[in-house]
Amino acid sequence: MNFSLTVRDLHQLYDKLRCFHDKYTSHFMSKTRDVIKQSFQYIHGKFLEMGDGNMESYAENVPDCNSQSLQHFVSNSPWDHESVLDHIQRDVTQCIGDRKNGALHVDESGFPKQGNDSVGVQSQYCGRLGKVANCQVGVFLGYSKGQYRTLIDERLYLPEEWVEDNVRREKCGVPGDVVFKKKVELAWEMICHAKKNNVPFGWIGMDCFFGRDSWLRDKIDSEGMLYIADIPCDTLVWLECPKTGMPLRKEGHRGRPPTRRQVLPGEPSPYNVKFLVTILRKDQWRHIFVRDTERKELWADIAAVRVYPCVDGLPGKECWLIIRKDDGEKKVKYQFSNASLKASISRLSQMSCSRFWIERAFEDGKGIAGLADYQVRSWTGWHHHMTMTLMAMLFILMLMLDMSDLADLLTVQDIKEILEVIMPKKDISDEQLLHLILKKHKARDSARRSHHKRNK
Repeated sequence: MNFSLTVRDLHQLYDKLRCFHDKYTSHFMSKTRDVIKQSFQYIHGKFLEMGDGNMESYAENVPDCNSQSLQHFVSNSPWDHESVLDHIQRDVTQCIGDRKNGALHVDESGFPKQGNDSVGVQSQYCGRLGKVANCQVGVFLGYSKGQYRTLIDERLYLPEEWVEDNVRREKCGVPGDVVFKKKVELAWEMICHAKKNNVPFGWIGMDCFFGRDSWLRDKIDSEGMLYIADIPCDTLVWLECPKTGMPLRKEGHRGRPPTRRQVLPGEPSPYNVKFLVTILRKDQWRHIFVRDTERKELWADIAAVRVYPCVDGLPGKECWLIIRKDDGEKKVKYQFSNASLKASISRLSQMSCSRFWIERAFEDGKGIAGLADYQVRSWTGWHHHMTMTLMAMLFILMLMLDMSDLADLLTVQDIKEILEVIMPKKDISDEQLLHLILKKHKARDSARRSHHKRNK
C-alpha cells in the first residue's frame, strides 16, 4: 500500500477545480453576458452535497449563491451543452483514451418523476425501480479503461406520444427538429459522434436491452467496429448454419407462392443459449482471472463458442457466444461478440468483464455527482443538468488519476468526502437560518394547499 497524501495535497483540490473549470469557461459566455460564475457554483454545490441535492440545497451551501440564479443557469440560459460534451470527450481521450483497451458502453437509466409536466415523462420501464413507473429515461454513452470510467454523452428518450404532442413539446421547449428515435438509434447516434470526435476505443459494450437488438449489432459490425453485447438467457442460436430458401407451395394450394425465406424442412432447430451450458464439454471451459476486487481476485469460468444467432427466424451472421460464470455467483451471463476468429479467450474475457466498470460509473454519477438529483422540467434544463453532471464526473476521474501515486487505494467516494470537507461553504447567521426554515415552511404549505386543491 502506498499512502503519502498530505494536508497540503487535500487543500489544493479546490484550486484544481478552479483550474479545471477555467478550461470550460468559453462555453458559458455569449456576446452580451456570461454564466461562468453560476456554472462553477453548480459544480461546487454538487460536491458539497452529502445526500440528494437540488438547486435549493446548492444555494444553501455555496457561498455568494442563490437558487434563482442557478435555476436560470440550468433551465433558461442559452449555453450550448453539446459543445461542452465535445470538450469532455476530448479531455477523456487525453486522460485515458486507448485504442486497444479503451471501451465505449451504451446504457439507459430511468429517473422516477411525479406528474406529467417534465419533458419525456411517461409510464415506462424504469431500471432504477425494476418496474414500469412514471419516469424519464436517458440513454448514455460511457467510456472505460480498466478501473477508470466516466460518462461522456447523453440523450433524452422522447416517447412517440411526446413527439406527436405539440402542446407539451412547446411547454417544455422541445426543439422543432426533434423527431422520434428508438433508444438503439440514440445509442448509435452517440457512438457515431464519439467516433467522429476521434475518441479511441477497442470495442463497444452494451447491456441486454441494447445487446438483443440485431439492428444495433449489425450497424456496429458494418462499420468495422467490435461489440460485446449482453443477451437474455432465452436467446436462440444455431451451432451450424441451417439451409434456408423459399419453401415450395404445397400441391393443390392456391394463392401467391411464398416470398419469404425460411429455414428449410429437415434442418435442425435453434438451441436456447441457456441449454448450451448443459451440453458443452469440459475442455471448452477456461478458468480465467477477471479483475482485482477490494478483498480478493475475481476469477470466472468462461466458454466461447461460434454460433449463428436466430434473427426473425433466420440465421444471422456467425459470431462468438460467450458464456461466463463468475466464481461465487450462481447467475450465468451470455454475450454475443463479432470479434475475429483469432480472438483469444483472454481478450474475449477482458471485453466480457468491462461492463462492470460502466455500471460503477452510473453509481458514481448518481451517488457522487447528483446524476438523478434535479428539479427541472424543460428539454434545456434536463440536458444542462446532465452535462454539468458529466463535467463533475470528469473532474473526479482526473483527481483519481492525479492522486493515484499518492494513495493507490483511493476511491471515488474518498474523493467526494474530501471535497465535502475542504470546499468553501456558506456561513449562515441565526437570522438567515430562521429565514431559511420559514421559506421552506411556506413552500411546504403551498405544496400541501395545491395537493388538496387537486384532490378536490
